[in-house]
Parts: sequence; C-alpha cells; structure tokens
Amino acid sequence: MARQPRLTVAGYPHHVIQRGNDRQAIVRDDADRERLLALWQEHAQTFKVAIHAYVIMDNHFHLLLTPETDEGLPQMMQAVGRAYVRYFNLRHQRTGTLWEGRYRSNLIESERYLLACMVYIDLNPVRAGMVAQPADFKWSSHRHCIGQLSDKRVTPHALFWGLGNTPFAREAAYAELVQTGLAQREKDQLTQSALSGWALGSADFVGGLQQATQRRLVPSRAGRPAKKTPD
Repeated sequence: MARQPRLTVAGYPHHVIQRGNDRQAIVRDDADRERLLALWQEHAQTFKVAIHAYVIMDNHFHLLLTPETDEGLPQMMQAVGRAYVRYFNLRHQRTGTLWEGRYRSNLIESERYLLACMVYIDLNPVRAGMVAQPADFKWSSHRHCIGQLSDKRVTPHALFWGLGNTPFAREAAYAELVQTGLAQREKDQLTQSALSGWALGSADFVGGLQQATQRRLVPSRAGRPAKKTPD
C-alpha cells in the first residue's frame, strides 16, 4: 500500500519524530547535539516555523512545531536533514543514510493535546531511563519552559502563555503538569498518531480539518464496506 502524503497545514501544531536508520545513533557527542540545535534554529527562522518543544535522544528526536505556511515545515525538515547528514558523515568519516526514511509528523488539536504533547516530549528521557527528572536532561526544551534557562530557539504557544499571568506562574504551572505526567492512553495516542500521520483531536476538529484536504485524516474502518441495499 502506498504511503499517504504527509499533511502540513499552516497555523496548526505538528508533532514530528525522526529516527536513526536501524535504530543507530543520530548523535555521538555534545558537538553533534549542538550542531542539530543550530540547524533547527537557522532553518526554523528561514522557513517561518515556530518551535514549541524539542528533545534530542540518542537515536531519534521529537519536535513540536507550528509553521506559518503549508510549505514551511517540510522545507525546514528537508534542509535540516540534508545539512545534518553532510555534517555527520564528514565529521565521523562515514557514508550512507542516517535517517530511518522520511520524518513522521501529524497535526494535533491545540486545546486538547498541545500541552500534553509538550509533557510527552519532556518526559522522553525519563521514560528511557536516562535521567530521574526531566530537568536533569540538558538536550530538551524543558528547562526553558520551567524557567531554569533562556532558550532562544523556543517560541511559547498561546496555550503555554495561558497557564499564568506572570512568567513564574506559567513556569510553575507547567512544571506541575510535567510532574503529574500523562496517562498511558495519552502516551499511546501521541506516539501512534505521530508515527501513522493521522490527525489527533476531537471528531469536530478532524471533521473541520477534513473539509480542507482530500487526504484521509483518520484510519478507515476495518473490514469490507457495507453493501448498499436496493431501493
């Protein structure tokens, strides 16, 4: 079965995942991580894409992005992917592919899932057993969101601003969300929707979005279609 084209719609948040080929490392040291961060910042600015959250794991990364144009996100990811592979192969004296095919992404409904997606991204290193607390992990946007440092790559979403009337209130409220964590069902929804490319949101959200595109946004029902009965 042919893969569906990725759907990118300006003004909506998108959860992006890119993995290393055959689960190999996409970063080998902090210099690689710094290079990837620099490329994200450069090309997000060039193609007018807001970065709300990110994490760099050893063999994959997550991004939460909102593009200003329909073309901005794929242009950014293509530019980053090509530049980083050239850098990585030259620095580590290797050849061939680095990525496991194309990046995965999906649209999410802001009101229901944006903050949950940020929490999900921040908790990746904890779920992987790399750190005990997300603030212990250097290579994510978490410490910026809780006020421990300033990260110019991050553009807070309006829903994050809505967590409080002052920076301290917002940071404290978000830190509490992360400490509370996510239910297993939310984790599974965020993972599977990003890997499959299906839109994640309420029926009304998906239905409204479907009117703007011919691409299917949710899986079709299993089984054969029902036969029509004659009039």
